[in-house]
Amino acid sequence: MIRDNMRMPTREGVIEAAEKVAAILPPTPLLPVRIGNTRCWVKAETLQPVGAFKIRGAWHRLSALSEEEKARGVVAVSSGNHAQGVAWAAARLGIKAAIVMPRDAPRVKLQATHALGAEIVLYERPGEDRDEVAARLIAERGGTLVHAFGDPWVIEGQGSAGIEITQQLGRQPSQILACCGGGGLAAGLALACPDSAIVPVEPEGWDMVGQAMAAGEIVQVADDAPKTICDALQPPATKPVNLSILKDRAEPGVTVDDDEVRAAQRFAFSNLHLVVEPGGAAALAAALAGKVPLDADTVIMLTGGNTDAESFAAMLASTG
Repeated sequence: MIRDNMRMPTREGVIEAAEKVAAILPPTPLLPVRIGNTRCWVKAETLQPVGAFKIRGAWHRLSALSEEEKARGVVAVSSGNHAQGVAWAAARLGIKAAIVMPRDAPRVKLQATHALGAEIVLYERPGEDRDEVAARLIAERGGTLVHAFGDPWVIEGQGSAGIEITQQLGRQPSQILACCGGGGLAAGLALACPDSAIVPVEPEGWDMVGQAMAAGEIVQVADDAPKTICDALQPPATKPVNLSILKDRAEPGVTVDDDEVRAAQRFAFSNLHLVVEPGGAAALAAALAGKVPLDADTVIMLTGGNTDAESFAAMLASTG
């Protein structure tokens, strides 16, 4: 097996990842939803054991490590959902995991990661480069970096959701709206569903995948980027491996604002009886705001449900 992290992800790797995920986890539901006059579908990744799709990529990556690599442990960077996915997989496989997390990450995500047995290494956001913090840890301790979106195994693992969708629908969807941070899920879905249009949806001012696709090169987030409630969708830039997959496959990026995201959270709670965190509701927000034309074979990814009760209750009580 190739051990070079710079290898390109493949559709064959996605299919292998889907088989590995299916061996340990049931498929998440594909639920019908009516938006305007269109009946389409949502993929409820909020119902994964760690509350997010990130468990897929983490499991594919960690289960592919050699015994020597497992013994050295892993290091990951995450605001919370990838952290929990890596911690869950590491606990199941008996691997030590250190997770570099922002000090301002939601408390519920910090607590859940710690409860799964991972070591948490905090950094300041903004101010510190999380990748540099992770690199220092690896230099000091050794271990394998499990990048949240720029790792080929992680990309393939996230794409396993597309294999499930195809099996559940009985065909590839016409399009998949994907909540997008660094582009790991969008890239994986592009490999999994070659006949489907892939629409990355990002927070306003943090559309680093959309900007990179438009420019044809990596774009760094602006120093004055606006605040966003989508804590899970705030990487400073995508990675070359993600851009190389998406540049010829994905549709132009779509952005959503905080009010549109909150409206999507309320819609999911009222109509689907699901708790969805802000970043996990971005794709639904774009659909509800009419930013993407929908059809009966459209699938909308609900990618995460890790939010604390207080902020979720406040959001439900708000009106706009």
